[in-house]
Amino acid sequence: VQLQASGGGLVQAGDSLRLSCVGSGCALSTYSMAWFRQAPGEEREFVAAIRWGGERIYYADSVKGRFTISRSNAKNSVYLQMNSLKPEDTAIYYCAADSFTVANPLDGREYNYWGQGTLVTVSS
Repeated sequence: VQLQASGGGLVQAGDSLRLSCVGSGCALSTYSMAWFRQAPGEEREFVAAIRWGGERIYYADSVKGRFTISRSNAKNSVYLQMNSLKPEDTAIYYCAADSFTVANPLDGREYNYWGQGTLVTVSS
């Protein structure tokens, strides 16, 4: 299982970005997927998740209403649409996956597969 994240970049506050995570060696349709981020000098934090089996979606309070997680089974991909970006959203964003359901979608320890990260920088 390999995950390739992309779509990061340098944007201004208020702009939008769409991150993509493409899977290879697996069918992401049978995986629970999540996005986490890590800002410089900070711990990794949960951003959003979509849990296999019911497709329930979870968001961190800090991104709720601004970010949207979705998946395309046809493209074996998961996306993170980020709107109304703020400087505090600046971080490296990682996609994560684990097969079928996970007990706690907000906990990074639940995911065995991680992408390499894509950097999002939001200037004020």
